[in-house]
Formats: sequence, C-alpha cells, structure tokens
Amino acid sequence: MASNFETLDCWKECYSLKLFIKREILINLPKNERYDLYSQLLRSARSGTANIAEGWGRYHYKENIKFLINARGSVAEILDHGIEAKDCNYISEDVLEALRNKVESCLRLINGYIKYLRNRNKE
Repeated sequence: MASNFETLDCWKECYSLKLFIKREILINLPKNERYDLYSQLLRSARSGTANIAEGWGRYHYKENIKFLINARGSVAEILDHGIEAKDCNYISEDVLEALRNKVESCLRLINGYIKYLRNRNKE
C-alpha cells in the first residue's frame, strides 16, 4: 500500500493531466466560457485527483474503490469537455489528441489500481 496518495501512479498522472488542462486548454478558452466550459473542465480535473486522494484516505478497500470509480468518471468527463472545446475551435486537433492520450493513461492507471485493490480485498 502506498505511504501517501502522492506516490500513487494514478494520482501523479491525473495531476499531470490537471496541469496540462491549465496550461494548454483553459488559457485558450474565451471569456464568455469562463463560467461554463472553463469551470466544468477545471472542476472535473480537480475532482479526479481529489477523489483518488480521498479514496486513499479511507480505511476500507471498498470505500477506496468507490472513490476511484468517481475519479474515473471525472477523467472521462474531461475528455468530453475537451471534445466540446475542439468542436468550438477553442483548441486544436493536436491538443485534443494529447488530451485524449493523457486521459487514456489516467484511466488505465486508475483501472489498474482498482484491480489491485479488489485483489487485495479478496486476500
């Protein structure tokens, strides 16, 4: 078991995704999206890492898994918002592709951690 949520690979990858969103997407959104798409993207990015951290802080494996599933949903939501940003021509196809790759990496790591915890729960 990790000594701190910051050492979890899935948290690190989701944190990297959050930084990417701040540096590559949010700054390109127009002011009229400040309370809509901007806010939704930022909240879903924050939710991913926050749910991983909160799950890590729970005592039981099943509770941790529940929060990881929430994190997985938030990460998937990020991709949906990225597609919307591309459709509105706020970001390029290259930025969307980079976002897609980061999201897929996050999902793969979260799924791996869920599998690990499920196996540990069986022991």
